[in-house]
Amino acid sequence: MKYKNNKQNKYKKSLVCPNCQSEKIIKRGKRQTDNRGIIQRYGCKDCNKRFVEDDGFWKMKNAPKKVTLCLDLFYRGISTRKVQEHLQTFYPHNSSHKSIYKWIVKYSKMISKFTDNLKLKVGNEIQVDEMEYRINKRQAWFIDSIDTKTRFMVSSEFVRTRKQEELKQVITKAKQKTKNQITICTTDGLLAYSKVVKSVFGYDKKTHSFNVFHNQVTQLRGEGFNHKVERLHSNIRARTKTFRGFGSLDGANAIMKGYEVYYNFIRKHQAINKCPYELATDIKLGLNKWLGLIQLSKGNN
Repeated sequence: MKYKNNKQNKYKKSLVCPNCQSEKIIKRGKRQTDNRGIIQRYGCKDCNKRFVEDDGFWKMKNAPKKVTLCLDLFYRGISTRKVQEHLQTFYPHNSSHKSIYKWIVKYSKMISKFTDNLKLKVGNEIQVDEMEYRINKRQAWFIDSIDTKTRFMVSSEFVRTRKQEELKQVITKAKQKTKNQITICTTDGLLAYSKVVKSVFGYDKKTHSFNVFHNQVTQLRGEGFNHKVERLHSNIRARTKTFRGFGSLDGANAIMKGYEVYYNFIRKHQAINKCPYELATDIKLGLNKWLGLIQLSKGNN
């Protein structure tokens, strides 16, 4: 919603009416709720419609603090059932573990739509790798890329296979978010990477060379590991090993997108002693980073 700074306007806070887009908005009463307290209502002078401001929790029955608490506990390693037990102690109006799971999926998708479109300030190298998972006893893969300087997880996808098409999704998104900053793309020895890296980053006819150097590391040849992305995968394994299995590809992708948000914006990285977003973006967040991200995301969905 827009805010208008006009001293001559008699409406101190001019929101945009969701019905007619008018800025002639006035306060029109308050609404008392059981879980979210008092919510301010507004009225439109043109179409007479009443509405409440969308703060990212529109039509939610639970308070933002409670919802973001559940997101934070889940991505710090607590199961949805254990989160429910925690709520029973501190909140009189408890929520079921099924509701908590729905919040996780909803807001992980919402925030990731915003973060997937960020332009990043990174180093010159990204590392790309894959992790194998199971969905209903069928093979699936988590493919991701990480900037070696800021430790920012640049892009990721949870997919059924790791063929060229799936690898291209991740690497293309990484290129879009980093522009021309990348000169080295490090991968393992999977043959499909070679063609994809060259295709995505392109060839410079003037210099007669590819725009990035494809650093392909093969463990069988004793060339070592891609340490930074492998460390990231160790953290992901530690969190997801307690899952009994993802129910669907869509749900799994949403949860892993949420972990990407947690890794980049919530969790302080030991090597850089701050969250990766603090180096890779200009975003400023308060103490409740989940809440800040939801508020930034609400206008982009």
